[in-house]
Amino acid sequence: MVRLTDWVLAHRRLVVAVWAVLAVAGGALAGTTVGRLGFDFSTPGQPAYEANVDIADRLGTGGAVDPLPVTVALPEGTSVADAAGELGAAYGRLARPGWRVVTPLDPGAEGLVGADGRTAVALVWPPPVPGQAPYAAALPELEGALSGVTVAGVAPVVTGTPLLAEGGGEERPIIVEIALGAGGAIVVLALVFGSLLALLPLLMAAVAITTTFLLVLGLTTVTDVSFIVQYLVGLIGLGVAIDYSLLVVMRWREERAAGAGDEDAVRTAMATAGRAVVFSGVTVAISLLSLVVLPLPFLRTVGFGGLFIPLVSVLVALTLLPVLLVTVGRRLEWPRKTAPAAASRTWRRVGEVVVRHRVVAAVLATAVLVVLALPVLGIRLGSPEVAATATGSSPAATAFRQLADAGVSPGVARPVEVLTGDRPAVVEAVSGVDGVAAVLAPSAPGWEAGGAGLVDVVLAGDPSTDAGREALAAVRAAAATVPGTVVGGTAAGDVDSVEAIYGNAWWVLLLIVAVTFVLLARALRSVWLPVKALVLNVVSVAAAYGMTVWIWQDGHLAGALFGATATGTLTFWVPIAAFSFLFGLSMDYEVFILSRIREGHEQGMDTPRATVHGIAYTGRLVTSAALILFLAFVALSTVPVVDVKIFATTLALGILLDATVVRGVLTPALVALLGRANWWWPARLSRAPRG
Repeated sequence: MVRLTDWVLAHRRLVVAVWAVLAVAGGALAGTTVGRLGFDFSTPGQPAYEANVDIADRLGTGGAVDPLPVTVALPEGTSVADAAGELGAAYGRLARPGWRVVTPLDPGAEGLVGADGRTAVALVWPPPVPGQAPYAAALPELEGALSGVTVAGVAPVVTGTPLLAEGGGEERPIIVEIALGAGGAIVVLALVFGSLLALLPLLMAAVAITTTFLLVLGLTTVTDVSFIVQYLVGLIGLGVAIDYSLLVVMRWREERAAGAGDEDAVRTAMATAGRAVVFSGVTVAISLLSLVVLPLPFLRTVGFGGLFIPLVSVLVALTLLPVLLVTVGRRLEWPRKTAPAAASRTWRRVGEVVVRHRVVAAVLATAVLVVLALPVLGIRLGSPEVAATATGSSPAATAFRQLADAGVSPGVARPVEVLTGDRPAVVEAVSGVDGVAAVLAPSAPGWEAGGAGLVDVVLAGDPSTDAGREALAAVRAAAATVPGTVVGGTAAGDVDSVEAIYGNAWWVLLLIVAVTFVLLARALRSVWLPVKALVLNVVSVAAAYGMTVWIWQDGHLAGALFGATATGTLTFWVPIAAFSFLFGLSMDYEVFILSRIREGHEQGMDTPRATVHGIAYTGRLVTSAALILFLAFVALSTVPVVDVKIFATTLALGILLDATVVRGVLTPALVALLGRANWWWPARLSRAPRG
């Protein structure tokens, strides 16, 4: 590490020039990068995916894209039967070449009328276009067809899952979330440094983020990259890059306060804090391999995009940051000229209390985490229930709530699509299935092509509920009795995605844990410290899952915090993606703390004193770093997409728990309890004598 630092300091202009070019290019092309990101969540090779592809190829509509329900809520005293003529004329305007339509006036479609007898819904499948808004091209035409049309004085309203993301909220540029996260970060950094030195970690984050966007742009030329990556790069990149820079800068300050010159202070900081940064960054990168090797293209791109974040942040901290510290670091110590004491009195007292009462602290902290993790036992994976996305006052959200109040099944928003060569046989097979509200097989144009046709099955409940999933499984089983029949639709795709991700994920996670153990063992020269760290990480992540289930799936605080209702399920990709990031990010803090404890032990301290020493010197750092990441995730939670909100909630809660209960209490308590066992290391693996 010292040799790298010497080389960097000897080539200062080259280092600054290279990073300046990369940052400027990445910033200039960031808009192009974002424009190339995709919105495909498909699972190639899975039955529903293949069925959806077949449906789209044959008929040009439907499959992986839900329909647009067109609703009419007639006034009191007027029934659908009374207004059949007007209703037929209104719905007749929906017919377009290449569009697929079914109305409540079609034979067998009585299930599209609400229990109140006066609410009707027609389902429309226009041809979709690629992108986040599949009906962007068709909506203006659909709205134009319905313009000025009324039924018994009521205008039809278009709703559906493609329009219900955050109550119809519109996409906004990623710079909004980055600005929110950066605003919180600069406040924390100003409190930590009390000088212009606070700007340095923020500058490192800006360089890391723009450079990573440049790498992601290169990745888009090879494969489709998920739109989620922009948020990971912008906000997780902000937190990680600041964390790594914060660790190095604070150690540099500490060495300068002890009398070292600028260059010597940088060398010492890189040999200690820089080494911890390397192992932390590599650990984060390795944890993201669990996404890279999964058989889902969009998760693989999230893994690759996420992989760039810690690696670039580490490179910036190891190369550009030392140059700037030596060049302008001293001048940035304004208005505070004297650095505060490196060891925090508050955290020293915390460490002393925890170490003195280690058994009580360990038991209480463990109990808290177990209680918080309990809701995870009831976790359900899929897509959020449609009602959870129908929030706000947009016409689409209001119309969907009216449908639900009128007794129309929420399944109309996500029907099961059955492609078959024998439609009558499929209709007969699925009509008797429990949990089916309607079986739609009109003879209208767009429903048959190439010797095959579609039968759409509307479930009585939302497909994301337990009852809906059971009904879906029964429909798939019934349809399978008709030869040459395949089942698609978004609900079936969710079930297959869960199986694709979690059916074989266990061996990937075990591999990640094993590789992480080896790295930590070598970094800390201990067998039991990495074992403890891995166990604590698993417990910490489980607690974060449990709180997310309690907030979002069960809906206890979703309304108060986000103005949303219970989702009933957690988005299927959130747990594995959150595990990958939390496992690595929380390990950062473990490495920071344990490295400093190890350093104290090597200076001759016994385990209890070394533990207090480590907490005193890293407590403020870990708290500040975690707060910055937490604020970045809070900014991420403002993205107007429910799935991203759930993901951000899991990350924010995970980091908050990890930096307080786990690293602030449980880690020092367990290190103190293990005593000399912490430092056990096979003699044949180390050339240096152990302290």
